[in-house]
Amino acid sequence: MSSNLKNPVPHYINGEFVMSLSGETFANISPYSNEELNQVSQGRKEDIDAAVSAAKTAFKKGKWGTFKLNERLKYIYKIADLIDRDIAQVAQLESLDTGLPISQTKKMVGRAADNFRFYAEMVKNRMTGEAYHVDDEFINYTMQKPVGVAGLITPWNAPFMLETWKVAPALATGNTVVLKPAEWSPLTAHKLGEIIHEAGLPQGVFNIVHGFGEEAGAELVAHPDVQLISFTGETKTGSEIMRNGADSLKRYSMELGGKSPIIVFEDCEFDRALDACVWGIFSFNGERCTANSRLFVQESISERFIAALKERVRNIIVGDPSRADTEVGPLIHRDHFENVKRYLTIASQEGCEVYSGQIPEHLSNGNFVPPTLLLNVKNDMKVAQEEIFGPVLTVMTFQTEEQVIELANDVQYGLAGYVWTSDLKRGHRVAGAVEAGMLWVNSQNVRDLRIPFGGSKASGIGREGGHYAFEFYTEMKVVHVAVGDHHIQQFGKKNKTASTHTKA
Repeated sequence: MSSNLKNPVPHYINGEFVMSLSGETFANISPYSNEELNQVSQGRKEDIDAAVSAAKTAFKKGKWGTFKLNERLKYIYKIADLIDRDIAQVAQLESLDTGLPISQTKKMVGRAADNFRFYAEMVKNRMTGEAYHVDDEFINYTMQKPVGVAGLITPWNAPFMLETWKVAPALATGNTVVLKPAEWSPLTAHKLGEIIHEAGLPQGVFNIVHGFGEEAGAELVAHPDVQLISFTGETKTGSEIMRNGADSLKRYSMELGGKSPIIVFEDCEFDRALDACVWGIFSFNGERCTANSRLFVQESISERFIAALKERVRNIIVGDPSRADTEVGPLIHRDHFENVKRYLTIASQEGCEVYSGQIPEHLSNGNFVPPTLLLNVKNDMKVAQEEIFGPVLTVMTFQTEEQVIELANDVQYGLAGYVWTSDLKRGHRVAGAVEAGMLWVNSQNVRDLRIPFGGSKASGIGREGGHYAFEFYTEMKVVHVAVGDHHIQQFGKKNKTASTHTKA
């Protein structure tokens, strides 16, 4: 099996690449040309049932659950090695499928291999239990056991990296997996299936079912044999997933939407803050959950900062994502393109100044939205409150620290935040006060894999990353062992004490 675009993309179920039982497919469309790239298997209930059955059998009866730790981790390291071998191909497929510039997909693919190696090491060194000796009578100890079948539903904005971010800890901790990739970005999910197949994992341990969220995704969520659901995507969908899986009492990890503030104080390192602000919203075509999509710049430097932003927007290279010099490519799908354009219309209606770069005429067939600044924005406007998920930055000003904290927190989301100031005391204060799961002070979005990832409010539930993922992907078991003859109550035992009952 190979990643040949002439062939329809199949599912991967029980160690085999198979088409949907119904025989149905759907079109995968190029974001650059809006022409069909290939056909993709359209998974439905029967395909999800087959994948979950294979994963359950592999977990309950297969070799995966009986492997010693080092034996299981050999497969995890092998997957990482194969990703490294195929970085160029995966990066090209990712760029072709999503419209992300090739210079950015190459870096993301490298991080995908790191995810597997990291979790292999983390399981060896950090998935350890605790033991307590109690009064010379007991030893209590804990162990972390895999949960079972993990349902993983992944997004389209950085698909390969984010798929591995979930698959790596799920497999390394001993679970089996059914992956439902985003329907708009199937190519690198299929490539991951090819890599895992080549690594030789036992049948049923890893499975992929392609298809639409309302069909394949909903069936995976509702399936009674799936113990956990890890989902990355928009907040509304996350809420629907929790409702659909409520009857089976699944555990959830949800990384949802964001409308993250970047707060730029007058004493910042101006050029570095500018670089970080531009990169944080316009990289990944603006399609990133942690994008600093709301800029709050202190009034005393706002005129200078906005002028510098305008110059950057004019000079950003918009173009073919396969070119090495392209900085912003097309949005992933025509539907998403139309939604982002709708927000630009709303911005004009709300009284904003819409300042955009230019799209070259030869790119008119693609889903290109130019890097855009929305000026004269008020924090209660739709464009300041709702996630646009494109190369669009809302620009607002503030006067005081107290004011900007209130503005930053006046939004339903709480995923990330960024603070730029030379006053580190203030940096710590503001980072502590902004309602978000992750804050960066004088830094762009740089992550250490050991730290937790996740948000607050409408941005998600739970944390993944580092050893924090173990709380989700494993079941904590406690064993109590008596090492002495402790006292046990003796209900109902006959003794020489006279009965307290008397005859009537």
